[in-house]
Amino acid sequence: MPDKPVRLKELASYLGLNPSTISVVLNDTPGRSIPEETRRRIKAAAEQFNYQPNLLARSFRNQKTLTLGILVPELNDGYHTEVMSGMGDYLMGAGYFYLTAHHRHRPDLVAEYGKLLIARGAEGILCIDTAIEQPFPVPCVAVAGHKNIDSVTNVVLDHSLAARLTLTHLHSLGHRRIAFMHGQPFSSDSDERWRCIETICRELSIEIQPELTIQLDKDVSSPDLGYPVVRQLLQQKKPFTALVCFNDVTGIGAIRAIRDHGLRVPEDISVIGFDDIKAAAYTTPGLTTIRQPLAEMGSFAAQYMVNRLNQSEDFRPEVAFEPQLVVRESTAPAAGSCFGNGQRNKRSKSLGGS
Repeated sequence: MPDKPVRLKELASYLGLNPSTISVVLNDTPGRSIPEETRRRIKAAAEQFNYQPNLLARSFRNQKTLTLGILVPELNDGYHTEVMSGMGDYLMGAGYFYLTAHHRHRPDLVAEYGKLLIARGAEGILCIDTAIEQPFPVPCVAVAGHKNIDSVTNVVLDHSLAARLTLTHLHSLGHRRIAFMHGQPFSSDSDERWRCIETICRELSIEIQPELTIQLDKDVSSPDLGYPVVRQLLQQKKPFTALVCFNDVTGIGAIRAIRDHGLRVPEDISVIGFDDIKAAAYTTPGLTTIRQPLAEMGSFAAQYMVNRLNQSEDFRPEVAFEPQLVVRESTAPAAGSCFGNGQRNKRSKSLGGS
């Protein structure tokens, strides 16, 4: 075995073949008639000498790197990872490689890392919960993107339907004094989700009371985001029977805060989350939540990007996905209301938007 990597010309010399013939076989280039015995010889020699093709040279010839960049605020076990998992699974099957950079919601890093990913060969940029201010010089698909920017396709959830599913569920259980969480200013979904909640509350005559509204601001993606703010809300002794959380991790933190305050979920306070991350089904009680098809949204974003690069699909400024209400054990009829007879719904079910 040689001490240094074998080059294409050296492999061709060893086999007594033209380098282009070897390249065609190892790259599985279609439309070339090469005897099967020759193909076997080439692949066996490439394996024997551990030949590694020069991907940079190939990208120069084909003007394609088969590489994408992914911008994400952080790498955790919740929302962002589930979306990125859907992206990665599709790209792996499509023969694409991807580079990931996390920016912690810093606008300067969003711009800088986008340029660095492109400089390193990214043909397109996939964004997750990333505030984009300027267009990139390559195609971009943004999951949870809400700004109309040239060449950027936004993959979003139907937040109006999500708000309707959330509030009609609580309203049907007799809840009228409802506490709300407003997401962090840097979260891409915050403003759109809040605007839709306000609209549906007006339709249902549910008053959003400032003293029962929590403004999230910490850059945290664990239950610690919800725990202290709900503890503070409870200490104000303003009565409420239900809590609409910004996401599932705040919902999990809220349940613990309510219990530590000596109250019960859902007997005293119902709690509803958002996202339906995997942990939501395994909390005690199981968390009622709005399901976003996170992996599906990520997979679609990656597939659409590949189609755009291959010029097999036209540009679309926005693609919306439909949420589902997943009812578990953390919501029940409001205490003291005339809705229900105290029995709690212990079944987990999904209610679509249609």
